Amino acid sequence: MKIKSFLRSMVVMLTLLIHQGLAFGQGLTVTGTVTDAATKEPLPGVSVFVKGTTIGTTTDLAGKYSIKPQSANDVLVFSFVGFETYEAPINGRSTIDVDLAVSTKVIDEVVVIGYGTVKKTDLTASVASVSSKDFNKGAITSPQELLVGKAAGVVITTSSGAPGSGATIRIRGGSSLNASNDPLLIIDGVPIDNSNVSGSSNLLSFLNPNDIESVTILKDAASASIYGSRASNGVILITTKKAKEGSPFRVSYNVNTSLSSAIKFIDVYSGDELRQIAYDKRDLYGEDKLLLLGSENTNWQKELFRTAFSQDHSIAVSGSTKHLPYQATFGYTNQSGIMKNTDMQRTTGSITLNPSFLNNTLNITVNAKGMSTKHNFGDEGALGSALNMDPTQPIYDGNDLSKGYYQWENYGANLGTPNPVQQLMDVDNKSDVVRFMGNFQVNYKLPFVEGLQANLNMATDYNKGEGHNNRPFYSPNTLRDQYLGRLNDYNSTNKNNLLDFYLNYNTELGFLSSKLDATAGYSWQHFEREGESFTRSQLVTPSWPYREEKSSYITENYLVSFFGRVNYSILDRYLFTATVRYDGSSRFAEGNRWGLFPSAAFAWKIKEESFLKNVDLISDLKFRLSWGVTGQQDIFNDYPAQARYIASSEGSYYPIDGEFRPTLRPNAYDPDIKWEETTTQNIGIDFGFLNNRINGSFDLYNRETKDLLNVVNIPSGSNFSNVLLTNVGSLENKGFEVALNVVPVSTKDMNLTIGFNLTYNKNKITKLLMSDDPNFIGILYGDAFTGQKQVTRVGEAAYSFFVNKQVYDGNGNPIEGLYVDLSGEGGVVNGDNADKYIYHNPNPDYLMGFNIRFSYKNFDISTSSRASIGNYVYNGIAAGASYDQMYQIGYWKNFTTQLSDTRFVKRQFTSDYFVENASFLKVDHITAGYNFNNILNKVNLRISFTVQNAFTFTKYKGIDPEVNGGVDYSFYPRPRTFMLGLGFTF
Repeated sequence: MKIKSFLRSMVVMLTLLIHQGLAFGQGLTVTGTVTDAATKEPLPGVSVFVKGTTIGTTTDLAGKYSIKPQSANDVLVFSFVGFETYEAPINGRSTIDVDLAVSTKVIDEVVVIGYGTVKKTDLTASVASVSSKDFNKGAITSPQELLVGKAAGVVITTSSGAPGSGATIRIRGGSSLNASNDPLLIIDGVPIDNSNVSGSSNLLSFLNPNDIESVTILKDAASASIYGSRASNGVILITTKKAKEGSPFRVSYNVNTSLSSAIKFIDVYSGDELRQIAYDKRDLYGEDKLLLLGSENTNWQKELFRTAFSQDHSIAVSGSTKHLPYQATFGYTNQSGIMKNTDMQRTTGSITLNPSFLNNTLNITVNAKGMSTKHNFGDEGALGSALNMDPTQPIYDGNDLSKGYYQWENYGANLGTPNPVQQLMDVDNKSDVVRFMGNFQVNYKLPFVEGLQANLNMATDYNKGEGHNNRPFYSPNTLRDQYLGRLNDYNSTNKNNLLDFYLNYNTELGFLSSKLDATAGYSWQHFEREGESFTRSQLVTPSWPYREEKSSYITENYLVSFFGRVNYSILDRYLFTATVRYDGSSRFAEGNRWGLFPSAAFAWKIKEESFLKNVDLISDLKFRLSWGVTGQQDIFNDYPAQARYIASSEGSYYPIDGEFRPTLRPNAYDPDIKWEETTTQNIGIDFGFLNNRINGSFDLYNRETKDLLNVVNIPSGSNFSNVLLTNVGSLENKGFEVALNVVPVSTKDMNLTIGFNLTYNKNKITKLLMSDDPNFIGILYGDAFTGQKQVTRVGEAAYSFFVNKQVYDGNGNPIEGLYVDLSGEGGVVNGDNADKYIYHNPNPDYLMGFNIRFSYKNFDISTSSRASIGNYVYNGIAAGASYDQMYQIGYWKNFTTQLSDTRFVKRQFTSDYFVENASFLKVDHITAGYNFNNILNKVNLRISFTVQNAFTFTKYKGIDPEVNGGVDYSFYPRPRTFMLGLGFTF
């Protein structure tokens, strides 16, 4: 496999680079002390290296250093964050003391934006930037986890606690109902495909979190519209670490080992409690049914879980050989799941080369990233079985029909809950995923026009997944399906090729000290996807014939774009930005194929005005105003505007010559379908006080999506179905965001930094049909078995809970089957949509993030917390519990102990009693560490200890209040993790 060969080559290259960096001369030794020019205090951690070589070191706690240059005529370079870089010729000296001056450009942090960079002080749009020093700590295996709670307006929800699991990212709420709500992800200038391959649970798993330098989040249309038809849900730009010219040779090795365990289990009845209920309600079940109860007290949930040991290793080598800066990394992760028979092993490697030529006018960047991952998914369905399996029965009963496991099926109850231990341990559900992404970028400063440069970026992204999901014939899962035993093989491949070219012109104009920065470019991107699946029976008997099912697909789409942006500033106080992108997508018919996405922004640096410039209290004050249009063309179908014929599924075959055969049937389609468009207005202010010891921002926004895709009824005979997905609706998101950073303490030895962010977002549907219908109840979500419990309706938030209003007795207990007759029509109220009402929704009213970091000399401690206020969850586990369901046809079933609170004899799925306030406060991590500098004058060592998912405070009665989608039917629980980390740098 080419990607695996790439990873092996990485190990060899890392070894060669380490050897090269260690093999320098033994000549003259130069020593000295580096101090702060203003305070004369020593500066620890200053980088000292010989210019143009890989020879380097850092200062110790006393600001002292010792280095061996190759020649007495070499030049030493001293650099430190927040200070001006200083170069000192050696000239034969053996002692060189240096005073470093504080940089005047400290606040001019450079932020990565679309097709370029900009100084943070010159931003005109709503952009959040999170650097590596601010990332979350802990047993982190995916890039998404680094950002949880770090940026206002950004909600990241991990899908589960399974090894390698992914996460859902939402920026300022969802802008679609039937298209993707995921942001556009761009890695080192390469936009990636949001569709994942089979066998992979995380789109970003190929990216080692240790390799990431910074993440920039483009939140409003003014910042994101340069990506046009893919930017309605925001844009996330991930930049990986790179070396700079003249960087000293450096090797870093980090190893993290962790222990994880389940925090809690769902409270269900014990064997003794179930036997007592059965006895007390024997009139309901019948005396003879008690004979089916066993004598055990099996805790089925605990039998599925374990304390899991995991480890993560990462090594990085960086430096510069003359004009060739390089960075190479290698990572290995072995993560065991807290649920037995689940784990993940991942190997990653990357190389970055960024040489410069022709007196630094030609800059080349080469990035190559590879990943190989092995997943063992197990069977998460065993969690549901563990909740319902009879606790009076043993795990094993020695029955050969099920390899010694107790199974209700062996005793005539074919629909009985399967033994969850066997269900979990017998499954063979594994995958192998490989991925390679590389790009070659050239930036050339054209000699014939000063300030003009050309940039070419060519990239490829190859992702392949294959695996199997097999179950032996003697091991049933939830219900015996059409296969006696199951053999399933699958594979899929995604390819993504990119070509970007743009010109950038940057100049200063004489008129009013104005500056012009203009960009114009062209982009071409091609996506290919293909895959297949083959499922068949493992065992064939006369009564259970062989069955098989095959499926395959192959699809592609193109994006062709022209884009431009102009930044214009006057007196370095008045900043103007205009952006436009003209996008063409192969997904749509010729008349709707192209779309224009403009934006405009203005910023006023109020601090630079004469009336504030000399006010020392205020260090930064800037007003921002923006407007723009973005689109969404990711609608999960590459051919929505074309007539397509698909093969009928089994059960829908047509009899031909006495044999049922598959046929081709046409799908309904809309030839006029097009992308959804979102218009965003944003007003913001950035502020800083006391030399930016207090700084932050406030943003107020309004996002309106039109041409919203929705499935509507159409006249019979007008298409190949009586329903059609088309552009008919609209929705809006309104809200505000606050970001605040405070540095109460900042001395030589002690520092305290506090970060806080607050988000408020209100989602509302404004149109769903081609014409307004006051009697339209909305789009209902649910099923025929448990009823519709959510609705999307005009005037309300999407996916609001749609339930009956419960009536309570004088003691506050719910009265079974008694609900308010909201329609006034009488009759049956329970489950009647006419008598339901909207009762809250899964979206929080407010989200808050808290970050605290304290350091004293070499010791530091940090913590990150989040609060979600006003989010509600439908507790489906509790709603499915009733006394009459405890005994089924030939077997007993268990439920949550919340049944003792409701005492429902029959299930009440649509009662608002089960819609619970799931507001929470989570302490995501607590990390303490100590740095040992210049051990043996060469090695820096860091030791850290982290508790991840430390505490959760909530009134929600389920296992975890953070439920994606708001409906809780149990999922792989997020574990609490204790991690020990060691980091070496030399």
